[in-house]
Amino acid sequence: MASMLSCVIFPPPPSLIISVMSVVSLVAISGLGISEILGKHLQYSRFWNLNSEKSTRMQIKLSSRTGMLVFYVPAFLSGVASFVLYPNHNLRLFLVKATLTIHFFKRTIEVLFVHKYSTSGVVLDSAILISSSYFSATSSMIHGQYLTQGFPEPQVDLKYPGVLLFLLGISGNLYHHLLLASLRTKSDKEYKIPKGGLFGLVICPHYLFEVLGFIGILFISQTLYPLCFTVGTIAYLMGRSYATRRWYLSKFEDFPKDVKALIPYVF
Repeated sequence: MASMLSCVIFPPPPSLIISVMSVVSLVAISGLGISEILGKHLQYSRFWNLNSEKSTRMQIKLSSRTGMLVFYVPAFLSGVASFVLYPNHNLRLFLVKATLTIHFFKRTIEVLFVHKYSTSGVVLDSAILISSSYFSATSSMIHGQYLTQGFPEPQVDLKYPGVLLFLLGISGNLYHHLLLASLRTKSDKEYKIPKGGLFGLVICPHYLFEVLGFIGILFISQTLYPLCFTVGTIAYLMGRSYATRRWYLSKFEDFPKDVKALIPYVF
């Protein structure tokens, strides 16, 4: 296994911070996925108030739009700043900076102009946790990539397949966000069973394409931190999509039982 990874992953840079952050990212984000399956949700979207009865203290609620801007804007700004902080020495570093910046710019634009919101919101604690995760991931991926300058390239070059996967991921994610937005008018705040695209196969195709986008960034980078973050993100989105499917089954009697959570025909 180690020899296989050494063919496709740069050796870890001489940075204790990046090494520690890689392990923390993998364990913490995967743990959030397990928590989602167990019913302890990050409190946003349809799950924003499900844990409120268990809380013994006052919680600060943000609107969905404000909360999601808190999610994504710091990571986007980190990506923008990286073009000043980390000069371009090679194509791989430029692509990592560009793809992360484009991803979070897209998400910010969707929050402002695409999404149509229900009466739910975002609890501040969850907003800070998610925002910190995205910000630290963006900063760590770019910094870790910068530290590989001068290292020998991995034997297998995955950056060009990574670009294709990233473009597929953000395109599919945007398309399914547009489908979700089309289900709701300005005055309609209720959830409906989504239709179109891959919604006939999985309840969270937008998560599936988000996973593909991050796998694309991993392929472009071929470093340790994106590997750990991507594996953790897959675990989290599997847990979140499983919980989402369970929620739809409980809310809609006519929800099709053959629709999976994240992976068509499998999970």
